[in-house]
Amino acid sequence: MSALAQPTDAELHHRLMAGDEAAFTQVYRRHKDVVYRFALMLCGASGLAADATQETFLLLIREPARFDPARGGLSAFLLGVVRNLVRRGRDDQAVAAPDEDDATADCSHDPTPLATLLAGETLNSLHQAILSLPFAYREALVLCDLQELPYLDAANVIGCPIGTVRSRLNRARARLAELLAEHAPLRLETTL
Repeated sequence: MSALAQPTDAELHHRLMAGDEAAFTQVYRRHKDVVYRFALMLCGASGLAADATQETFLLLIREPARFDPARGGLSAFLLGVVRNLVRRGRDDQAVAAPDEDDATADCSHDPTPLATLLAGETLNSLHQAILSLPFAYREALVLCDLQELPYLDAANVIGCPIGTVRSRLNRARARLAELLAEHAPLRLETTL
């Protein structure tokens, strides 16, 4: 390995199994954002997403042998762990409302107040629509469309066949389009 080459996840896992704390730090820095964003899109609340993310990495550091490289990549394993934590912790009767900071964190930095308001409303509507999807559809949509995971990796995270991922994703996209069409923001029309 050259001085500039980053160690692979497999190499880091091997070092982690040997008790190398620096390897854990590298794994954490490499995967924390993806794991957190996935958890946030599944549960809709930053506090819950942060807790699930923390528990995911604590599990990895306490029990590194739970990751089996023969079953898939480290990223898929971590996403599977956080998925299970969020799924166990969610309440089927009510989805948490997204935190205001989460809904507007990625808003455009357009200087006009109207553009900023519309962008925030659009992101909030999209976020609410995603959160209103059934959990199975939501996780397929977030993994494949937002996290851009290949179908095989998404299937490994969810624990189902690729065909099921494709079916859920197709249904999620159709339902999301319906939801967004129902709640389309009002358009300002000008007459001359």
